[in-house]
Amino acid sequence: MSKWTDVRDNVVDALHVDDVTEDVKQRVTNTILSGVMPVIENAVDSFCATTKEQSKTESGWCKIRDGIVLPLVMQGCVYVVKLVLSKTVAQTATA
Repeated sequence: MSKWTDVRDNVVDALHVDDVTEDVKQRVTNTILSGVMPVIENAVDSFCATTKEQSKTESGWCKIRDGIVLPLVMQGCVYVVKLVLSKTVAQTATA
C-alpha cells in the first residue's frame, strides 16, 4: 500500500468516532504532523523550486509572482500550519 493510502486510512480511522475527546484530537494532530505535513512540504518545495527556476525566464509581474509571491505564500502557509499544530501538541502535552 502507498504511504498516502496509509495516511488517509489513519486519518479516516481517527476521525470516525462518536465522542471527540482530547485524545482523539491529539492523535489526529500528530497524524497530520507526522504523515501529511511531510508530503505537503515536499510537494510545496518541489513546486517552489520549479517556479523559482521558471522565474528566471519570465519578466515583469510574472517574474515577481513566480520568484517571490507564490513561493512565499505557499511556504508561509505550510510554516504557519505546522507551527500552530506543533504548538498545540506541545501545550496540550504540558497541560
